[in-house]
Amino acid sequence: MIKDSAIETLKIEAASVTRLIERIDGEFEAAVKCILDCHARVVVTGMGKSGHIGRKIAASLASTGTPAFFMHPAEAFHGDLGMVTADDVVIAISNSGESTEIVNILPIIKRIGAKIIAMSGRRESSLGRNADFFVDIGVEREACPLGLAPTASTTATLAMGDAITVALLEARNFTKQDFALFHPGGSLGRKLLLTVENVMHSGEDNPIIHSGHTAQEALFMMTDKGLGATSVVNDNGEFIGLVTDGDIRRGLAKGSQFLNEAVENMMTKNPQTITREKLAAEALSIMEKHKPRPITVLPVIDEDNKPVGIVHLTDLLRQGVV
Repeated sequence: MIKDSAIETLKIEAASVTRLIERIDGEFEAAVKCILDCHARVVVTGMGKSGHIGRKIAASLASTGTPAFFMHPAEAFHGDLGMVTADDVVIAISNSGESTEIVNILPIIKRIGAKIIAMSGRRESSLGRNADFFVDIGVEREACPLGLAPTASTTATLAMGDAITVALLEARNFTKQDFALFHPGGSLGRKLLLTVENVMHSGEDNPIIHSGHTAQEALFMMTDKGLGATSVVNDNGEFIGLVTDGDIRRGLAKGSQFLNEAVENMMTKNPQTITREKLAAEALSIMEKHKPRPITVLPVIDEDNKPVGIVHLTDLLRQGVV
């Protein structure tokens, strides 16, 4: 019984969404173009369950390049209509098209001069007749066996809202970088916005040693900075190699006299490097793909081939660049 009921619900809702495909017509395109031409905001409004769906639609629009916010229709009738301007586009959601709170604010929106896009299941409703554009979200029946609880209708509304959002996103050529600007706190934002300069150790924290110094001095430098590596420079301060704690350990296995050798004799010449303006995600990719085995440090070089910093794998992981 439980399983059958759940399956039937999903079938009804899936069919309701599938039927929306035939509603993507010239009027749908006109509604989307109306939003594209809008240089102000999209105001989404809806009552009850439609309001909950409306909040999600507004949030999706706002995060993908279309300035939008949700306005509660009951609050709108008591002052919040002051947020609506003549340059805005109002998306009003009501499956019946007769929700009292929505119908009551239509004359004021008309007087203000904002365009109205109706998302409704009834074109001949009060909302449908008074809208500038009509987007059909009607369903044959609700999944609720009583035919009362909004189920298939809210699913259809949500799906049509996504269709509008994605159509706008693609029309605006909205990119991953644009998305990251609006989501700087998320994982994607960190990957797309964080640069090497944001995570590298620089200044006094950047381990650098001259090529003529000894392995012992390199060991002291790495111990002091705690990064497990140090950049090696020539007399002009140019980057010529990298010494790691692994190099020191392998050298010590041959005897303590190794500590007196010059670092230029043990350093890795032409190691992987990166520049400060590169994305931190690129630094992580270089580390992970290094052959024959991944590396944990990456020197940061400027345009004059001088080491201005060093990136450690743990810094990238700590920042969530994974």
